[in-house]
Amino acid sequence: MAENKKQDRRRKKQNIQSDIVDNEKKNLRNKETNIIAFFFVGLFLATIVYLCIFNVRDAGTIVNNPYNKRVDNQESKVVRGDILADDGDVLATTLTDEDGNETRYYPYDNLFCHSVGFTSLTGMKTGIEQSQNYFLLSETDNVLDQIGNDLSGGKAKGHNVTTTLNVELTKAAYKALGNNKGAVIAMEPATGKILAMVSNPSFDANAVNTDYDEWITYDSADSVLLNRATQGLYPPGSTFKIITALAYIRQNQNDYYNYSYNCDGQAYISGGTTIACFDHTAHGYQDLRKAFANSCNSAFSTIGAGLNKTSFMNLCSTLLFNSNLPVGFEYSKSTMAVTQDSSISEMQETGIGQGRTMMTPLHNMMIAASVANDGVMMTPYIVDSISDSEGRTVVKNKPAEAGTVMSAEEAEYLTECMREVITSGTGNSMKYSSYEAAGKTGSAQYDDSDRYHSWFTGFAPYDNPQIAVCVILEGGYSGVSSAQVVAKAVFDTYFGY
Repeated sequence: MAENKKQDRRRKKQNIQSDIVDNEKKNLRNKETNIIAFFFVGLFLATIVYLCIFNVRDAGTIVNNPYNKRVDNQESKVVRGDILADDGDVLATTLTDEDGNETRYYPYDNLFCHSVGFTSLTGMKTGIEQSQNYFLLSETDNVLDQIGNDLSGGKAKGHNVTTTLNVELTKAAYKALGNNKGAVIAMEPATGKILAMVSNPSFDANAVNTDYDEWITYDSADSVLLNRATQGLYPPGSTFKIITALAYIRQNQNDYYNYSYNCDGQAYISGGTTIACFDHTAHGYQDLRKAFANSCNSAFSTIGAGLNKTSFMNLCSTLLFNSNLPVGFEYSKSTMAVTQDSSISEMQETGIGQGRTMMTPLHNMMIAASVANDGVMMTPYIVDSISDSEGRTVVKNKPAEAGTVMSAEEAEYLTECMREVITSGTGNSMKYSSYEAAGKTGSAQYDDSDRYHSWFTGFAPYDNPQIAVCVILEGGYSGVSSAQVVAKAVFDTYFGY
């Protein structure tokens, strides 16, 4: 009896030990299973995140890459969609003759050649034709229509792209430029909508298949393919004084209102160089606003020499110098070369927009528009919406902030300075205009000769900005006195004068 009890206890003990081993094995299997499950769940989540990032950030770039022929293969079954102005006017369309041959047609010839761009028989594309290639060759989501076209051998109609471009403003800008090399770009400061974009020399987009080989032989200075509004790099001249003034305000927050300078026509700083005002004009005693309005090189070269380099470089970085711009079309980076090792002379030259500083008209306009928009820089955009062949909206772009680049108080003071340019300074072409513009003129020397580029950047009305305009006239221009006259023609058209 006692022996049986011992055996029972032994069996129970063995059973308990066996259960413990089984549980340990089961727990180990569960742990391994959980690790595998978590691993695959992690892979799944990572894939979802990547797909989201791809679709939001990278998809458009990849599908519109000129080396991506997959989208172009759609041309065998899709008629390329239309590109339209802001009012629905056709800027690019596809014509089909009775034999089924397709021709891309641009009703305005040269007028939108850089903004709308072109598409050629060899597959080359520029402008909106390139950036929106995917949508222009996209079919409607109506499956029955797709099946019907596949069965009949017919071609579907691609999506239509409605731009923000205004035909009348573009005509005014193109006419005002005349035969001069240069560019005009206009935008709504509060939204970022690009209203006009003109570059000269231009080309007839309808002639791309016959004349392109000739165009690419032109010297870079005479290139018709360069979009000078977004890709042209120029010394900004006195338009850069907007930035120099902002840097001075930030570094002298408590007493910049008390700034005064006595201009005798030129300025020399020990260890630096002599900087002369335009035509050696002696402006006399002036405060900061007067020095800005008179575009006094003596004052602003002295201000430039006294700026804290670190703070100045940080400001220029905030304003997107040496950085990518938040735009969806081709552009060149603006550059500012000041470092901690920059000499006094370089600081003087940079303060008046000379030296090694280079800007595009697009970037110059973005900064002026930020002043107009209480210090908030908006993302420029040229495509308003995309709709399918049945008129249903596929994409609707909305205004987006690129960032706050200055305070509202700083923007207000700079607006006062820019308004004074018009009322009592160098921008007197618009002095008696009813729309009350604000802006900054500029003359930028670009070689060893006495030739200058002419600049204007500004907005109107100054107290309720609706349009910002930037103009560059390359040196040697004729038939127009300065860039501000071209800008005035655009303002006049916008406000109906």
